[in-house]
Amino acid sequence: MKPRIYLDHAATTPLLPQARAAMLDGFARWANPSSPHAEGRAARAALEAARGRIARALDWDGHVILTSGASEAIALALGPAKARGVMAGASEHDAVLRHVPSVDRLAVEADGQIVLPDEIAPGTLVAIQQVNSETGVIQPLDTHAERLHGAGALLFADCSQGAGKLALPQGADLIAISAHKLGGPIGIGALLMRDLALLEARGGQEQGYRAGTEAMPLALGFAAALEAPRDWLADAARWRATLEAAIKAAGGDIVAEGSPRLATIASYRMPGVSAQAQLIRFDMAGFAVSAGSACSSGSLRPSHVLAAMGWDETAAGEVIRVTMGHDTQAREIDAFRTQWQALATGTQNI
Repeated sequence: MKPRIYLDHAATTPLLPQARAAMLDGFARWANPSSPHAEGRAARAALEAARGRIARALDWDGHVILTSGASEAIALALGPAKARGVMAGASEHDAVLRHVPSVDRLAVEADGQIVLPDEIAPGTLVAIQQVNSETGVIQPLDTHAERLHGAGALLFADCSQGAGKLALPQGADLIAISAHKLGGPIGIGALLMRDLALLEARGGQEQGYRAGTEAMPLALGFAAALEAPRDWLADAARWRATLEAAIKAAGGDIVAEGSPRLATIASYRMPGVSAQAQLIRFDMAGFAVSAGSACSSGSLRPSHVLAAMGWDETAAGEVIRVTMGHDTQAREIDAFRTQWQALATGTQNI
C-alpha cells in the first residue's frame, strides 16, 4: 500500500521535532507551577521562560495569557471584554461567530476582503481573522487597526492560521493564536493583550484570566515550535503556483485568486463534482483534504465563508480545501495535481 498524503494542515499540522523534544524535557521535570515548593518554583520559572520566548518569537511586547487553544482565547476575548459591542466579519471562523449576533456581522467582498462600516461606535470590539482558514485570504489588519483606533474602537485579531508564518498585526489590541496550527502541541494557545484592563479578570491562574493548572510542558513545546525555521514557506508558494496552473488548465476555479493569500491555504472548485464526492474519491486515492474548516467540514453544510463572498450554494458545494505544512513534499503536491486532473476529467483510476 502506498503511503497516504496529508494535505489538511490548516486543521492541524504534525508536531515539529523541536516541539516534541521540548515537551519531553518539560514532562521529565513536571510539577505544578503554582506550588510554593522548590519543584513548583522550578516549573514556574520554566513556564515564564517559555512565555517570554513565545512573545519574542512573535515580536510581541504586550501580555501573553496562555490558554488551552485559540477557541478558548477567542472566548476570553469576546466574552468578558469591556467593550460596548462586538462586531465581526461574516467570514470569520465559527469560534468567533458564535459570540457575535448576525446583525453585527461585517460584509465581505467577492475577493474575501472584510468591509469596515463607514461609522463605528467608540468602544466597539471588531473581530477580524488575519488569514481565513478556508480561503487563505489575508486581511490588511494594521490598516484596519489604524481606522478602528481613529474611531475609538478596538481590534481583535484571530491569528490562528497566520501566527508563525506572517508577522502579527502590531496594531491589534487582542490576538488569539494556536500552537497546533504551527507545529506545536494540541491543547495550548494564547491570548495576546496590549492592556490587561481590556478584559474582566475572573480569578484563577494566568493573572486571573483563566483557571486551571498551567501546562508547562506544552508551553515549552509551543515556544520551540515558534522558534523553528520557516524556510519551507517559500517552497509552498512555488508548489501552490504550479498546482493552481494545472487546476485552471483542467477547468477548475481558485477561490479568491486575485486576493493576497497565505501560501499554505487554498480552496478549489471542481465544477460538476460535489465536495463530498471529491473528498471520498481523494480519500480512497490516499489524500487527506477537507471541505471548509475542520470545525464545520464534518457537517457537510454549505460554507458560510463562501456564502459571505457571494458564492451560490451549488458552486460552494463543489469546493475543497488543500493546505500544506512543514513536512509537505514536492512529490506530494505533484501527486495531488495528477489526481485532481484525473478526477476533473473523469479519468481517475484508484
